[in-house]
Amino acid sequence: MVTPESIQQNIAQGLATQYLSVTGDDGTHFQAVVVSESFAGKSRVQRHQMVYQTLGERMRNEIHALSMQTHTPQEWQNLQ
Repeated sequence: MVTPESIQQNIAQGLATQYLSVTGDDGTHFQAVVVSESFAGKSRVQRHQMVYQTLGERMRNEIHALSMQTHTPQEWQNLQ
């Protein structure tokens, strides 16, 4: 079974993050907040693609839905 912790671990291994949170309680639908300097200058689609890349085949085979908020550290700070 897919867990928020396993998704969070995959993202953290593949992308340097300043903040990362993954939640979800039904094993198929998850929500992630990902803050990374790597997102600077990237569109929302490019940012999501970067996160999907860290999950690889899991996005096609195991994870039914992943809702994401992706921010640079500066954008995240402005939201706080």
